[in-house]
Amino acid sequence: MKLAVPSETDAGLESIRSGHFGHAPYFTVVEIEDGKVVSASSVKNADHDAVGCGGVIEYAMSLGIDAMLAVGMGLPPLTRFNAAGIKVYSERNTPVVGDAVQIFLMGLCPEMRAEDACRH
Repeated sequence: MKLAVPSETDAGLESIRSGHFGHAPYFTVVEIEDGKVVSASSVKNADHDAVGCGGVIEYAMSLGIDAMLAVGMGLPPLTRFNAAGIKVYSERNTPVVGDAVQIFLMGLCPEMRAEDACRH
């Protein structure tokens, strides 16, 4: 499984998570096999101001991800990810990427629903 986590820095699992996926400067992309992290890398996100929300969504999908672990996300990207078969999970309390990924691996991050999406 390939999981993307919106992040503020390029420090991999030590990165601080970004509060909203579209404006995150980076994605930490985590490869998971047999319930364990096997690799993590940071990739610069597309510039939301230059490409808009749709461009950021397309860029994230181009990373070959299976899932996204987000603090927040609007309804349009949530809908597009779900339509593409990419599951979006929610975890709003844990600031460090690696710690949030461990919570995800324990099965404690619910799948984001439409009513959980940000409204702005």
